[in-house]
Amino acid sequence: MTNPLAPAGLPAPPRLRPRGSNQVGMRQFNERVVLQAIRLHGSLPKAELARLTGLTAQTVGLIAARLEDDGLLLRQAPVRGRIGQPSVPLALNPDGAFSIGIKVGRRSTDWLLLDFTGRVRERQTLEYDFPDAQALLPAIAERLGALQAGLGPLAPRLVGLGLAAPFAMGGWHRLLGLSPAQSEAWNRLDLGAELQAMTELPVSFARDTAAATVAELVTGRGRDLKSFLYLFVDTFVGGGLVLNSHPHAGLHGNAGAVASLPLRVAQGGSAPEQLVGRASLWELEQRFAARGLDRSAAYDERALQPAFEAETLAWLAEAAEALAHCVTSGTAFLDLDAVVVDGSFCRPLLQRLLDETRAALAHYDWEGLWMPGLHAGSIGTDARALGGALLPLHANFAPDRELFLKV
Repeated sequence: MTNPLAPAGLPAPPRLRPRGSNQVGMRQFNERVVLQAIRLHGSLPKAELARLTGLTAQTVGLIAARLEDDGLLLRQAPVRGRIGQPSVPLALNPDGAFSIGIKVGRRSTDWLLLDFTGRVRERQTLEYDFPDAQALLPAIAERLGALQAGLGPLAPRLVGLGLAAPFAMGGWHRLLGLSPAQSEAWNRLDLGAELQAMTELPVSFARDTAAATVAELVTGRGRDLKSFLYLFVDTFVGGGLVLNSHPHAGLHGNAGAVASLPLRVAQGGSAPEQLVGRASLWELEQRFAARGLDRSAAYDERALQPAFEAETLAWLAEAAEALAHCVTSGTAFLDLDAVVVDGSFCRPLLQRLLDETRAALAHYDWEGLWMPGLHAGSIGTDARALGGALLPLHANFAPDRELFLKV
């Protein structure tokens, strides 16, 4: 079977040796341990690799030779000036492997091409008011083909695709103004299966904010925070959970999905308002639209400019109060080290939201609780697509399925 995304007319170099999660045996595991040590600590000579991994110098030498032959490691210039032979650091080869992350959201779809070092090589975005499946699926196939063709002879080094999307794209359809039929059509659509039908490459799927949580854990604040609640403010607010440096999915893969958190006690038989109704950029969009302003300004620097600022400040006050309630509730259950907040808006607006939320937290009674630190996320709007792109790299090269690219 041919790959419909393969570039035409280009030589087909041999593919990487499989290193997927179905591989068993100490050899593959030790290879992954060596790659992981270099990923975490940067370029290292063999002697230091042996010390960090606990492997013998001979074993490290054999592994390094195999990984060099496979194009996953590069020798760097010898380090001289010490007693004995100069050491030769080994580094990850950026062209050793690639993955593509796709984030399908209610306002846009993003594609990221990631290299073996985790650097974004290419980024594409398609914006819309709400995605139409009949138009979006061909666009996904077309852009995947373009990204793969752009790799040229390196295309066989593409190890997989990662898809990040809401579990129920048609959720909260009343807020979005969708008909029940439109909502149900999206909820019946299996995006993962549709994407897999486009390619022979393996496809990984994660809830969008769970993927963003993974990106923050691997490349952001997760480097120094062991347990944290992750909050991502987008069209609809969402989140994820990290416990002891592990992403925690929960029974249904929905741990940390804070959008449905009630903001008060249910009374009189009526359901209380949820966090999604106060701390989502959808609400800021509606404020702008009611004033005849461009609602897309909620996602960029215009939100804090004079024409938009009054509505943004009003939204900030309500969103911060709602997020403070969420943080306090989460802390009572989880005794967290920290809460990390990120979103699809500009960095100055994120900082304003953090400041307002800290002020709102001070109004709560913290008797019997320890207030967690509140931190800005480090990635921003790319977090969900980046998390998706990290999934195939993890499946092929990380030493431990449960310990996601961590020490």
